[in-house]
Amino acid sequence: MALYDRLGDLDVTIDDWDLDRRVRDTSSGFERVTTVLSLHGDGEVGRGEDVIYETDEHDALIETAPDLVPTGTMTHREFAARIDETDLFFGRDLDRDAFRDYRRWGFESAALDLALRQADTDLATALDREYEPVGFVASTRLGDPPTFDRIDDFLDRNPDLGFKLDPTSEWSADLIDRLADTGRVRVLDLKGQYRGTSVDQSADPDLYERVIEGFPEATIEDPALTEDTRPLFDGHEDRVSWDAPIHGVESVESLPWEPSVLNIKPSRFGSVASLLDTIEHCREHEITCYGGGQFELDVGREHLHALASVFYPDSSNDVAPRAYNDPDLADELPTSPLAPPAEPSGLGWR
Repeated sequence: MALYDRLGDLDVTIDDWDLDRRVRDTSSGFERVTTVLSLHGDGEVGRGEDVIYETDEHDALIETAPDLVPTGTMTHREFAARIDETDLFFGRDLDRDAFRDYRRWGFESAALDLALRQADTDLATALDREYEPVGFVASTRLGDPPTFDRIDDFLDRNPDLGFKLDPTSEWSADLIDRLADTGRVRVLDLKGQYRGTSVDQSADPDLYERVIEGFPEATIEDPALTEDTRPLFDGHEDRVSWDAPIHGVESVESLPWEPSVLNIKPSRFGSVASLLDTIEHCREHEITCYGGGQFELDVGREHLHALASVFYPDSSNDVAPRAYNDPDLADELPTSPLAPPAEPSGLGWR
């Protein structure tokens, strides 16, 4: 049985719904805004999180949203089909098409959370699997100009912490050596597949060569492959992971070569079915997965933990608890791995 077939026929009853805005400063120097979508029915509440990055889109959702969610009793599959037919942006043009998937995931994950709770079950049980402790790494940028300070702060609190870092052209050879000497760098995100964001990193052959040679055991994510950079990865293809381009099975099959490892960010897939189909495809083709996050501020982060726990608990998951994204770190931080919930319910983790 396909993974989604175990979930798609779950009934969900929706009587009402509401929205709640979340706001928080981040370690990457921007104010993060998300919207929690709460669906109510049969005395239960299912929640999802819209992780669109543009504040204006959250304002528009809260101002315009009352007619979006279908009510009554239906299967999750039927709910997903109705959401797919609904214009969640009220006819407006979008800066990025990916926003459609981010919002759809917010609604579909809320409906799945509610359906599981109304069935008095949880994600792992419904999939005939078990929750496992979730290993995680800390994802961080190193400032402008880049320094070792943020790494020092983390290691002072947790000497065993692994890292997912975003190299930039300003990284010096000395900084790379110092980072490599920690033995804690697991993933290096070159941001070469991003367009029109504040973290875009151009294809820099010198940087790519320093990263490939300086971190011989690390996974290298999202390079931009050009005439100058593609040859640098000859013999290193198995170390390359993809993130931004991955939003379904077709996108995996259209990569420059068959991947060995992928970053799975649920909101990029839009639908629960697409996410689970892709995870299933990866399992069938022996592609290692690790979870990725998008500065979720609420229940969306819990959903990342639940999915990682069920499918890729031992990977270099970029799903550290929210405290790791705070500009000023607390004196004590949760450590990896995260223990699974004692009494799981729905898609949640608490």
